[in-house]
Amino acid sequence: MTSDLRTPPPRGAGFKALTRQLEAALADIVRIDDVSTMLETSLEHLLTRFAGELGFEGGRIYRREGDDFHLCCGFGKSRGAPLGLKVPRDYPPHVRTLADGLVIMGRDEPGFDPEFERVIGVGSTFAAIAVGRDATHVIAFSIKGAVKEEQLLYSLTAVRHVINLKLEQLRVRGIIEESRMVQESILPAAAPHFAGYDIDGRSRPAEIVCGDLYDYLPLSDHLLGIAIADSSGHGLPAALLARDVITGLRMGAAATTAIAPVMERLNRVIHRAALSSKFVSLFYGQLDREGRLTYSNAGHNPPLLRRAGTFIELDHGGTVLGPIPGARYETAAVELATGDALILYTDGIIERENTQNEPYGERRFRRLLAGLAGASATETVAAVLADVDDHGRGVTALDDMTVLVVRRI
Repeated sequence: MTSDLRTPPPRGAGFKALTRQLEAALADIVRIDDVSTMLETSLEHLLTRFAGELGFEGGRIYRREGDDFHLCCGFGKSRGAPLGLKVPRDYPPHVRTLADGLVIMGRDEPGFDPEFERVIGVGSTFAAIAVGRDATHVIAFSIKGAVKEEQLLYSLTAVRHVINLKLEQLRVRGIIEESRMVQESILPAAAPHFAGYDIDGRSRPAEIVCGDLYDYLPLSDHLLGIAIADSSGHGLPAALLARDVITGLRMGAAATTAIAPVMERLNRVIHRAALSSKFVSLFYGQLDREGRLTYSNAGHNPPLLRRAGTFIELDHGGTVLGPIPGARYETAAVELATGDALILYTDGIIERENTQNEPYGERRFRRLLAGLAGASATETVAAVLADVDDHGRGVTALDDMTVLVVRRI
């Protein structure tokens, strides 16, 4: 029998009813996010809904384990099939299923083994589809009576397509979720206790994962490293790149407290690891107990040092990390007096637009910060995010947002 996956939708009133039933069954399938549950539900729904139209009387799911496929569940006439049964690798119907993706085979065709099929609940005919990237599963159906080949091909092709789309969606979602968990494990769980300072920070992704990262690096009892990074773009690629930057920075800072060599080494690493079109901005500073901050700014939005109603931009350093492997980085230093505050942020803060496409902007940002002179670091972080949200109300944020505040008390 043919297994042409390009079979067009059959025509006629009967097929319209079949299509409606398929749509209903597939709508139920795509709502389920657990792979095993989704496949088992798919099989049960198809057996229940299409016993009459397509002659389904039993169904089985085989799961790939290495190079072998093992029976993991059976329904209907196949409910008593021995779980764990391994399908011979060279069994012709199995080979064809993996090669073509869809097979319909009767007992009179070459390669059909009546004894093997009887054990798993097949009388005269079966159909099978391979699903998942690299055929992670095979779903098979026992069919009784005359085979309605056109309807069967149409239905199973649609089912296979929808299941494959769902499995791919779940695979990608799993990758993103894993990346999110890795990223969350890198972000500081809490602000550090560093005598004489009040510190807090928060990062908010535009998507599931964030291209912004910040970090605190305890270098000694008297020295604290502070970093904020923003990789180009957002979403998963940006998050992975920002993660690499913070990981590399931690390794470099553990080896030496000399800032410029760390930045230059990190720049070379990012250049080799990333696409030439990708880059990361990074601000890294080392703060001591006496209020001295030594820093280098690799193309990041200049952090603001708020002092008595005025602001000093911390912009010394060099270009963004990645594009230029031989880039050089300078360091500079400032003193934080009691009452001063250092505000680090990413461009998602000032570029957040409102319904009139107007960005939040540096002017409004500085005006807000000037009015928060008596606020704690935590209160300042919360106030900034709340004000940006108020400005962008009704508009989806297109970029990640991070803000970090260090106050000398």
